[in-house]
Amino acid sequence: MQAAGGASLDATAGIAGAESEPPRAARRRARILFAVVALVAYAADVVTKVLAVEHLTGRDDVPLVGSLLQLNLVRNPGAAFSTGTGFTAGLSLLAIAAVVVVLVLSRRLATPLWAAGLGLLLAGVAGNLTDRLVRAPGPLRGHVVDFLMLPNWPIFNLADVCINLAAAIILVQTFRGVRLDGRRAAEPSGSAEPPGPADSPEQTA
Repeated sequence: MQAAGGASLDATAGIAGAESEPPRAARRRARILFAVVALVAYAADVVTKVLAVEHLTGRDDVPLVGSLLQLNLVRNPGAAFSTGTGFTAGLSLLAIAAVVVVLVLSRRLATPLWAAGLGLLLAGVAGNLTDRLVRAPGPLRGHVVDFLMLPNWPIFNLADVCINLAAAIILVQTFRGVRLDGRRAAEPSGSAEPPGPADSPEQTA
């Protein structure tokens, strides 16, 4: 009787552990979403910067949505929203490290919201890093192209928007206690529930 009960508990624990593991299909969908978001957002950032340089060089402010949103081309040697302008090379190295970290973390993705957040983060960091690598005055020291201007706000680009959207998503998921693999922070990883009254030795006998 005890052996049978023990086998039943082992089987229950095995099932609970299996159910707690993110399905392979969920991981695959999350990774695909991550890649699509990252590629689309990165391409949009690169294309808009090329168009901005081509059409806005030497021009005055161009109203896009009245006085609310205007186009104004500037070259930014710093980070998002023109911060850290004296540390371009250091920011470039940090950006490279950030890209590597995001790619490593993406292997654990199993939820769409985390996938979108990390995809946007990768696109934003990689978009501005591309400018620092390929634009003047040289590799690691290149100036980032900014061209979107709001009233009383530093001029920015789509990569900056992606980084800030990613930060918002990451904060939401962190406060919700949702991990990259979809588990809750307080959720046990495969612990079996104690046997109910039906599993007691007296009723089994």
